[in-house]
Amino acid sequence: MENSTVNKAVLAYSGGLDTSIILKWLQDAYGCDVVTFTADIGQGEDLEPARERARKFGIEEIIVKDLREEFVADFVFPMLRANTLYEGEYMLGTAIARPLIAKYLVESAKETGADAIAHGATGKGNDQVRFELSAYALAPEIKVIAPWREWDLTSREKLLQYAEHHGIHVEKKADGGSPYSTDANMLHISHEGNELEDPWNVPDDQAWAWTASPMDAPDKPEELLLEFRAGDPVSLNGQGMSPTGRLRT
Repeated sequence: MENSTVNKAVLAYSGGLDTSIILKWLQDAYGCDVVTFTADIGQGEDLEPARERARKFGIEEIIVKDLREEFVADFVFPMLRANTLYEGEYMLGTAIARPLIAKYLVESAKETGADAIAHGATGKGNDQVRFELSAYALAPEIKVIAPWREWDLTSREKLLQYAEHHGIHVEKKADGGSPYSTDANMLHISHEGNELEDPWNVPDDQAWAWTASPMDAPDKPEELLLEFRAGDPVSLNGQGMSPTGRLRT
């Protein structure tokens, strides 16, 4: 790794376990300044804790952008109109947001004079490709740092040990076990890690975040009336709405 070639890097930063560790690792391994970029794509979290965690690492340039309307209008709705599935079967709940995030990582790098961007994609799926090809299409000269291809923190246990050693606060499950790695946006939420690594395992009850068990769901159905225009939903129960559900006047 050519540490001397990176003076400043923009990190796709959520404030969670992986990206908090990556932030510290970038400072140590590359000795570069770090800019954190956090995209609000409707993950439903308070983004202030992410700002606070970044400040604790001495980060002075902290960028947070509300991309919800652009995400739904320019990415989610076109995907739904096309009935897009990866290889004909895989829903693109997480994947569809990656090009948008990469777009603003590159913009943030240009605005702050950074010569690199960094992301926390693990390499299990195609997120590394989605981030990096999007970035290279917009800025071929930019350097992309993918820590999961470089470091030796190859398990969640090692990540937790690294976090403890460097005083990085990590939210844990109620039983004290390793937390899940989750990805959420206005379209969906996904989990990985722990018992979910084996598809034969039944997910623990703590894995559910946005839904209830059918056993706990109300018995009375609710009817919703959606109006579509040019393939996109524009109103709910007669009330005009923006792509993110804001009422239209």
